[in-house]
Amino acid sequence: MEWLERMNRAIDYIEANLTGQIELAEAARRACCSSYQFQRMFPFITDVTLAEYIRRRRLTLAALELQEGGTARVLDVALKYGYESPVSFARAFHALHGIAPAMARQPGAALKAYPRLSFLITIKGAEAMNYRLESKMSFDVFGIEGVFRVDGGGEAPQTPAQLWAQSHASGEVKQLADRAGSASASIGAHLHAVHAVCSYRQTGPDTFPYMVCAFESEDSETEGYTRATIPAHQWAIFPSEPHPWEQFDETIESLYKRFYTEWLPTAGYEQADGVELEVYGAKDGLNYVELWFAVRKV
Repeated sequence: MEWLERMNRAIDYIEANLTGQIELAEAARRACCSSYQFQRMFPFITDVTLAEYIRRRRLTLAALELQEGGTARVLDVALKYGYESPVSFARAFHALHGIAPAMARQPGAALKAYPRLSFLITIKGAEAMNYRLESKMSFDVFGIEGVFRVDGGGEAPQTPAQLWAQSHASGEVKQLADRAGSASASIGAHLHAVHAVCSYRQTGPDTFPYMVCAFESEDSETEGYTRATIPAHQWAIFPSEPHPWEQFDETIESLYKRFYTEWLPTAGYEQADGVELEVYGAKDGLNYVELWFAVRKV
């Protein structure tokens, strides 16, 4: 259960610094992963982003201080919990609690409370999770790259899904498929020519690279594309059930969530370098996806 202990140590650090500066790199260090990996896995495990969790916890504690009365001014409470002005604090407070900060002092004021997170093993149903472990030599990919912020901000496209939509609309996905060559056939049967790879190089503590890509082979046409070499790794590979296209978002979200909440905490492995692949295919008129996670034995 070392994984759970590490995640709880990260939460301990965050909770101890809600009235000060929270260094995400330090929280991630206590979880024994990179800042990017920590921020990326957090919403899959908790259904809330790390930034939103911190915001909710700070506003929960701020509301308690205001409700308890005392002589603290709203401005003092705002500054204590990281807000530079009473205006920004009032806006955030109202968005969460539905009332202005000053009204929290009134008897009977209705407020929301978000408790501290704790990571525990929970007993779930006996639904099987299909996976396999494979060791692969290094290989090359090429394609259309975007660098994205973990919080989804920045310039458009802001998410990998938007990169896919933009690349489909422009015809770039079809062009990439035409230039892919024969490598996908050697990876597995029924695969499409175009896939995706994530976190294959360092771009910063709060950003990650994502490439709509093809596997490179001798007959690939790579000119004009971003290229990357994926090092040799052991891969934990999680295939989806065949599904119609309209169920794709739900399917891939479920695979990611089950990897982080069911397999990783108990398997005795950890992610290696954060590298992930999304491998796409189709069979008998239905789609499927495999998520490949680079892992190593703990």
